[in-house]
Amino acid sequence: MLVNQEKIIEALIETVQMVAFSLLFSAIIGLPLGILLVVTRKGHLLENLVVFNIINSIINIFRSVPFIILMVAIIPITRLIVGTSIGTAAAVVPLVFYAGPYIARLIENSLLEVDPGVIEAAEAMGATPGQIILKFLIPEALSSLVLGFTIATIGLVGASAMAGAVGGGGLGDLAITYGYQRFDTTVMLITVAILVVMVQGLQSFGNILSKKIRRR
Repeated sequence: MLVNQEKIIEALIETVQMVAFSLLFSAIIGLPLGILLVVTRKGHLLENLVVFNIINSIINIFRSVPFIILMVAIIPITRLIVGTSIGTAAAVVPLVFYAGPYIARLIENSLLEVDPGVIEAAEAMGATPGQIILKFLIPEALSSLVLGFTIATIGLVGASAMAGAVGGGGLGDLAITYGYQRFDTTVMLITVAILVVMVQGLQSFGNILSKKIRRR
């Protein structure tokens, strides 16, 4: 094996950092966008078709572009924000552009699953739109939201590995540099095994948490 244990651990830490920071910033962007997609649609709390159509179109545009192309396309923006287009910090920028709209869609789907009767009951009690969103809509959809964020996190794990193909660092970079370019099958297998364990762990944790929330 051409790579030592320290490099594997370093690559794993870089991947965890990329996923964690990307998920944080993506959630900050995606959560309000997802809520706006629901409440501004026709017949909902804050109906505004202009706002809905603008947000809907922007999200569709970003979701139409494959991540590897998006990563290259926004290199100027990445350089503007972090000062470089290579490394873990630089990879976070395209990951956020990729996952933010995705999370918005997942949140939209989760909130639309809430029984309309819940909203009608809240309105009958005199709740404001803000109160309905925070105290009725989100709590009712919380179990589904947890599963949505689990899916988004797993998607970011896969995207972070792809980021390694263009100098993003992490396990993807390790697999490309040592596993593929230097024909080190052991490194490739170790990288795949780590990613499988990460995904299985995240999915299991998300399922357990969602089930506990549902039982409350």
